[in-house]
Amino acid sequence: MIFYFSGTGNSLYVAKNIAEHNNEKLISVAAVVNSSINHYEYTLKENELVGFVCPIYAWGPPKPLLDFINKLKLNNYHGNYVFAVVTCGSNIGNTMKIFTARLRKKNISLSSGYSVIMPSNYILMGNVDSKEIEKEKLSEADRTLLYINGSIRQKRKEFLIEKGRLPWLLTGIINPLFSKNASNTSKFYATDQCNGCGICEKVCNCRNIKVKEKPEWRQQCTQCLACINYCPAKAIQYGKATENKGRYTNPNISVNEFVQHQLQVM
Repeated sequence: MIFYFSGTGNSLYVAKNIAEHNNEKLISVAAVVNSSINHYEYTLKENELVGFVCPIYAWGPPKPLLDFINKLKLNNYHGNYVFAVVTCGSNIGNTMKIFTARLRKKNISLSSGYSVIMPSNYILMGNVDSKEIEKEKLSEADRTLLYINGSIRQKRKEFLIEKGRLPWLLTGIINPLFSKNASNTSKFYATDQCNGCGICEKVCNCRNIKVKEKPEWRQQCTQCLACINYCPAKAIQYGKATENKGRYTNPNISVNEFVQHQLQVM
């Protein structure tokens, strides 16, 4: 059983890969959190794997995933092998410490953790990677996944992660500042290039966007940037931060597949 959260397809690609290699089912955290379900209760089979796959947002797990874990109940959990895989542009700070602490509150022990470097999509700061770097990162990610899948099958207890410099600063100070301001949607807007196709509404992890003639954003956001990066007309902007910048979605995950997975609660 693999719980995943994904903004522009990187983590969905990783979660799918691990699920297929280990014969586990995928559960979209965004779909569950946005449903009418109040308690997230699952019954584990004997020796069933439990995985969490997500990107980092400012060197910490996405808030919807943490909210999900707060309400998570795993029936028949008897020390099952539990792993976390985090996708990132370069490093993850102390993200695994947050995972470990949050799961411990639910009496769940994190057995292993891995980071997978993927192409960047956070264009509010910086830009997307060049096509050459994107290709290199995706190829290296596949090699990393080969190792991770082997480790999961053998149920190794290990943490192979890239924390980066000063992880305590990245996760302990920058992440809380990001979380405090990330929900602000006032800077999102659509230019006249918008054709009202509705893709931004479908891919939004928070069900925060409603398209009339153009998209309108409510006051709830994780800054996953799915709306910006999946817009086929490149019409969605965030203030001046995204003007004249590239867009990125995982090339192995189509928008239709992304939406399909986002709608699957169970």
